[in-house]
Amino acid sequence: MMSDQIEVFVVCPADAIERSGAMGFSLSRIDDRGESRPFPIIVVRTFGNDYFGYVNRCPHESVWLNIGPGVFFSADRSFLRCGRHGAKFEIGTGMCIDGPCAGQSLAPVALAVIEDDVCLCGVKLLEDDRFADPFGDSDETMDITIHPD
Repeated sequence: MMSDQIEVFVVCPADAIERSGAMGFSLSRIDDRGESRPFPIIVVRTFGNDYFGYVNRCPHESVWLNIGPGVFFSADRSFLRCGRHGAKFEIGTGMCIDGPCAGQSLAPVALAVIEDDVCLCGVKLLEDDRFADPFGDSDETMDITIHPD
């Protein structure tokens, strides 16, 4: 008797994220109706070399945590932080301990490190969106500077 296999998707090489660092990824997941839906996630690597994953969506107003590329932490890097309203989240649990959504949590995503790759587990993704620009559709993060020649 065959059991259902868990979907495993390589997100990035484990070493692509520095210790005490985080990286956002703009993925697309397949919902129950077979349709593509945006699935922005954050992968956090602790100094102790543990990896945690969360949906990149603050429970306060359902906006991305970061403003601009890769800024996910409080000033001392001890908490994840929402760049819009300052909510602070525990890195290991996703629990909001300070801010407008105190007591709520970031939605966790299951990660595993397999053969030196960080992998997302149990989510059906569209393969070809894996390296999409996470800021391509957000006007808030675009700064354009024109320099004269």
